[in-house]
Amino acid sequence: MAIHSTAVIEEGARIGKDVEIGPFVFIDRAVELGDGCRVGPHAVIFHDTRIGANCRIHAGAVLGDDPQDVAYGGGQTYLQIGDNCIIRECVTIHRGTVEGSSTIIGNGCLFMACSHAAHNVKMGNRVILANGVLLAGHVEVGDGVFMSGNVGVHQFCRIGRLAMLGGNGSISKDVPPFCMTRTGGYNQIGGLNVVGLRRAGFDPEVRKQIKGACELLYHSGLNVTQAVEKMKELGLEGPAAEFISFIESSKRGICSAG
Repeated sequence: MAIHSTAVIEEGARIGKDVEIGPFVFIDRAVELGDGCRVGPHAVIFHDTRIGANCRIHAGAVLGDDPQDVAYGGGQTYLQIGDNCIIRECVTIHRGTVEGSSTIIGNGCLFMACSHAAHNVKMGNRVILANGVLLAGHVEVGDGVFMSGNVGVHQFCRIGRLAMLGGNGSISKDVPPFCMTRTGGYNQIGGLNVVGLRRAGFDPEVRKQIKGACELLYHSGLNVTQAVEKMKELGLEGPAAEFISFIESSKRGICSAG
């Protein structure tokens, strides 16, 4: 373990094995920092934050601060970050806002510089946020999502598994799994994340079913309800069925064809 002499670690913090903590770092009480983590200079980790093993936290990151929510009443809330995450310079991730609630980040996620996850975000595994991505409160993000630079996502939106969001886009509705949004667009779907599906190991038949479901939704002239009924008639299974389930469970509505 290597802890710089200028770092401040409050009583009650639990620091794992083989951890490196750089100059002028502040680690609050009731923080758990997993084995093998490295914390860069001037990073701040506030109370009730739990960070898994082998995470890399770069200079100036602030984790577990109070939520930016005027309704927050000062109750005990939490931030949980999984294993093997990379959190770059000046990233901010806040705790939950309702008493006892949590912001949850999965394993293997990458937050590029100046990205932000607000209170009660729920994020899956292997998610990548490029520079300047902003996730509002209660956003849900599926596994393997990639968000390009300066994307903004409205509170309570859901981003489906393996979706890819184009840079400088604005999202205020749900993005179905496996889809891509247009660069600079507002709630605009530009097609399927074909490269992402291949890299994820989806076989040609599965990709064909997803493509068919997507075409019914966005290019058949049917409304959403009609398109879903048509998909069900086809007896789609696996990821294509996941696509249908996501659409049916949407509360905010889904992004439209761009």
